[in-house]
Amino acid sequence: QLVESGGGLVQAGGSLRLSCVVSGLPFSNYGMAWFRQAPGKEYRFVAAISWGGERTHYADFVEGRFTISRDNAKNTVYLQMDSLQPEDTALYKCAATQSNWPEYFSDFYGMDYFGSGTLVTVSS
Repeated sequence: QLVESGGGLVQAGGSLRLSCVVSGLPFSNYGMAWFRQAPGKEYRFVAAISWGGERTHYADFVEGRFTISRDNAKNTVYLQMDSLQPEDTALYKCAATQSNWPEYFSDFYGMDYFGSGTLVTVSS
């Protein structure tokens, strides 16, 4: 089970920190990723991290504004989002895969497990 939290309403330029708590899986042996889905749009890759957190991969549009991290002792993956813009408004979902190569996590439907998401709304 993957359960996201931390979404909400924020003004442009603000920050949010999303969390995803994982249960029922050997968390430290799963690569993790964040995806987002804007209204009426397809899922879009945001960021990914390897089993131990030593490797990360980001979508180009993140442009240094977001940081993915994980705490294997807490079975939790995070997404720190800074300098948020209205175009970042979306449902954000975390996902898990047994792969340890975050460079290849770009396909939402290629992941093994998903959460239900947390909504992020950025006002202008």
